[in-house]
Amino acid sequence: MSRIAVIGAGAWGTSLSIVLARNGTHQVRLWAYEEEVRRSVESCRENALFMPGAVIPASVCVTNSLAEALDGASIVVGVMPSHHARNLYRQMKPYLRMSEVIGTVLAAEPYGFSPRLGALSGPSFALEVAKGDPTAVTIASDDDELTHVVQREFSDPNFRVYRHHDLIGVELGGSLKNIIAIAAGVIDGLGLGHNTVAALITRGLAEMTRLVVACGGQAETMAGLAGLGDLVLTCTGSLSRNRSVGVELGKGRKLNEIIRSMHGMVAEGVLTTDAAVGLARKYQLEMPITEQTYALLHEGKSPREAIHELMTRPFTTE
Repeated sequence: MSRIAVIGAGAWGTSLSIVLARNGTHQVRLWAYEEEVRRSVESCRENALFMPGAVIPASVCVTNSLAEALDGASIVVGVMPSHHARNLYRQMKPYLRMSEVIGTVLAAEPYGFSPRLGALSGPSFALEVAKGDPTAVTIASDDDELTHVVQREFSDPNFRVYRHHDLIGVELGGSLKNIIAIAAGVIDGLGLGHNTVAALITRGLAEMTRLVVACGGQAETMAGLAGLGDLVLTCTGSLSRNRSVGVELGKGRKLNEIIRSMHGMVAEGVLTTDAAVGLARKYQLEMPITEQTYALLHEGKSPREAIHELMTRPFTTE
């Protein structure tokens, strides 16, 4: 029986723990930063803070000790918010061996060894995964053996894992789609229709693809689960936190007020937008939706002004 450590007990970490515990062949340890999450799981087998109502199997052991979570783990799944990844992996380093590391690392640093890294991504709302709704995702790595291991260990009749080799593309796709989802929410908050959302998704995918290719990924990746699939879900699904932020922006609420009302839930697109704008400038790419979303979030631009600027840009080919 393999031992798997899940580092991060938000909605996605909780749902992955449930998936891994379902088939009965794994010892799952879930590391939770929040003490209230640990107490909730131990007392009533529920993550009342981030995923109320989802039953966490008794075989999932929750802990707030990284040493305990990582002890003897053959697979480590990092599902912390990307802006916490660097610090957490630094803390995890003393407990990891070279052959044990699998994670979604968006801000990696040299650790003194060469970890085996993969990125798991795709259209997958955590609540629906936990419920057992049929879901398909992809695991990407340049380590072919690793993708086969993850595909075998994570898959069950309700959770299908595909293999992919484009780690850069899958990682970036899973991050960049959150920016477009915020913009899609703005459209809904303004009361605009399906034409506008369809155009946004299509042109947003084009922006994502340009940046992925510039960073060394492959354009074809953006046509798959970690690109188009995840983008459509996040832009249209009511469970999307990033889309929800955009909806409230479209209704005229201020970003700080929206973030406070989320009670600790993370909408990663808010921070990702800043990083994406920086990368676009570095590679001299046009990413007008991303730039206007940044202006909405961080410069106080009005939603209707942003849309007007997008629609009146100089004409070009598709």
